[in-house]
Amino acid sequence: MSENLLNNTNSEYSINIINSKETYPVRHPILRAGKPIESCVFDGDDFETTIHLGLFSKNKLIGISTFLEKNNSSFSETKQYQLRGMAILKEFQGKNLGNLILKEGESLLKKKDVEIVWCNAREVALNFYKRNNYKIIGNSFNIKDIGLHYTMFKML
Repeated sequence: MSENLLNNTNSEYSINIINSKETYPVRHPILRAGKPIESCVFDGDDFETTIHLGLFSKNKLIGISTFLEKNNSSFSETKQYQLRGMAILKEFQGKNLGNLILKEGESLLKKKDVEIVWCNAREVALNFYKRNNYKIIGNSFNIKDIGLHYTMFKML
């Protein structure tokens, strides 16, 4: 496990950079439940520019997020990243832990001079992203076998 990215080292939580395969134990039950494990593989997962973060509680992986260098034509900014595959295990949801991993990812992106982060947010996650100052652009759309989504973004 790599160095804890959180400044508060006394916390029972730590955030570390992990590899794509390490995200699967959280991606699968939360984002791809009932689907084959291969559905956890995202295009761009293993690009050098991709960042995977793992949120740990007492050395147990409980949350993940992936940030991919990917442009969306809805935005004119040249330095864009897509947030994809963010999830917290069910028993740890509702404890503001998603905020920790999201803010850490945004901080890393700012250091790379990224101008905008965007995501395709599930309908159930809209309020979470709104509380974190993300805004909706465009209309809702359906992703087959997953559900209703909205494109959301935040200027960094």
